[in-house]
Amino acid sequence: MPRRPLDITVPDLTGNRAVVTGASDGMGVGIAARLAAAGAEVVLPVRNQRKGEAARAEILRSTPGARVSLRELDLSSLASVAALGASLLTEDRPIHLLINNAGVMTPPQRQVTADGHELQFGTNHLGHFALVGHLLPLLRAGRARVTSQISVAANQNGINWDDPNWERSYDGMRAYSQSKIALGLFGLELARRSDTDGWGITSNLAHPGVAPTNLLAARPEVGRAEDTTGVKLIRWLSARGLVVGTVESAKLPALYAATSPAAESGRFYGPRGLGHLGGPPAEQKLYRRLRDPEAARRIWQLSEELTDLRINA
Repeated sequence: MPRRPLDITVPDLTGNRAVVTGASDGMGVGIAARLAAAGAEVVLPVRNQRKGEAARAEILRSTPGARVSLRELDLSSLASVAALGASLLTEDRPIHLLINNAGVMTPPQRQVTADGHELQFGTNHLGHFALVGHLLPLLRAGRARVTSQISVAANQNGINWDDPNWERSYDGMRAYSQSKIALGLFGLELARRSDTDGWGITSNLAHPGVAPTNLLAARPEVGRAEDTTGVKLIRWLSARGLVVGTVESAKLPALYAATSPAAESGRFYGPRGLGHLGGPPAEQKLYRRLRDPEAARRIWQLSEELTDLRINA
C-alpha cells in the first residue's frame, strides 16, 4: 500500500531572501521550491549551470512567477566561495535564510579540493564554514536562520584530529562522518557565538534520515561509475514504504528547522520514525559526538586555520 505523503506547513516568507546550497537536484531543489512557493526570493548557488537552470525551471513550473535566481558556486573551491560572498555583499541585500544543504559522499578513492583538502571535509564542512564567514554581514542584517544539513553518519566515527585531511590513511565513510560531525559542531558553535556576541543569527541542525537521494548514486565526478548497493537497497525499501523515507519526506526536517516558529537555535531536527530514518520532522536528541562545546571551539579554530578566514562580527 502506498504511504500517505508527509508534509509540514511552511509559513509565509514574503520579503525573505533565502540561499540554499545543493539545490540543483533532488532534496535540495525540493527545499528551494517550497521556500519559493511560500513567497521567499530564493538564490541557488550551483556548480553545474545546466542542472541549475533545470532546477530553476522546475521551481517556476510549480510556482509561476516565483523569484528564483542562480549564482555560481563550487564549495570545493575557497576562491569560488569567496567570489560568491563578494558578489552577494555587492548586492547589499540581507539574507534571512541560509540552508547549508550541499554535500558529497564517499568517493571510492581519496580526492582533494582545489585547495588540497580531502574532498568531503573540504566541500561538506569547510566550504560551508567559509560561506557563512563571507556572508556574515548579510546574515546579521537579516537576523538570519542558518540550518546546516548533517547526517545520521554524524552519529558514527569521529574527527580525525591528527590527520583531518586523511593524507595518511583514507577511509571514505569515516571521512564522510567527520565532515558531517564538523559541520554539526560548527552550526552549534555559530549558535553559541551569535547568542554571546549578539549577532542575531539563529543556527540549528537538521538531518534527512535515510532516503534514495543522489548521494550514493552513480557520480562519475567522484569516481563512482555505478549506483552503490546501498542506494539500490534504499530505493527498494523506500518504494515499499519500509523504514526509510522518500526524497519528498527527507526535505522536511531542514524546512522545519529553517522556517518553523517552533524551531530553536542550537537544536537538532530530523525524522521521528523508526530509528529516525524516516517520518515527519521533530526535535532530536543531539548526537553524542556533537555535545562537546570544546570540540566545537576546536573545529571552529581549525576551520579558520585551514580556510585562512577569521569569522568575526
